[in-house]
Amino acid sequence: MKTKILVIEDEVKIARFLELELNHEGYEVEVVNDGRSGCEKAISGNVDLIILDLMLPELSGIEVCRRVRRVSDVPIIMLTAKDDVSDKVMGLDSGADDYMTKSFAIEELLARIRVVLKRKEKKKQNSHTLEAGKLMLYKDEHRVLFNEKEVSLSKKEFKLLSYLMENRGIVLSRGKILNYVWGYDFYGDTNVTDVYIRYLRNKIDQKFEVQFIHTIRGVGYMFKENEE
Repeated sequence: MKTKILVIEDEVKIARFLELELNHEGYEVEVVNDGRSGCEKAISGNVDLIILDLMLPELSGIEVCRRVRRVSDVPIIMLTAKDDVSDKVMGLDSGADDYMTKSFAIEELLARIRVVLKRKEKKKQNSHTLEAGKLMLYKDEHRVLFNEKEVSLSKKEFKLLSYLMENRGIVLSRGKILNYVWGYDFYGDTNVTDVYIRYLRNKIDQKFEVQFIHTIRGVGYMFKENEE
């Protein structure tokens, strides 16, 4: 069965270009030109990935993303009109898995699609165990090991590390991390994300002289497997 991609893009030329290129790569493609219809398709349709424009008529890409995230974890790649950090942060905070700035090279978009789909499949296959080099996280046992040595983490630290590892290679904004780990109704110090990132770095990166957690200036954090 072909992988189905939903393209929600109001610029007809871009939408048609994406449709042709994705069809050529063997994907099944459906195109919708406004946010409201796109949201309905995304929620009711059986799609494997969504390419979502930020600026859409009737319903913005941000709002579409938020509504889809209430009911689905389908991968979403957001398209932004300009290379603006605030646009990227908004997209990530609303639940997007990745973003690309127009005008983009189709080869890069295709590579991003492959990475996101591969990550989704791997996540499905290894939903209870996460691995990055010598770092192992066992969800069911609530255990973390590095080179077979126990790493003692609090519940929040464990949840944060699990979230970072599940989304390796993806930039996660502070707001997105805060919402996932502490919940949308959290009213404490908004710097708590930075504090807990520091806790994890002290217990893993610095202790074992590796670098898994990377700061993406102006946006948030990313987990990368480059410990060597």
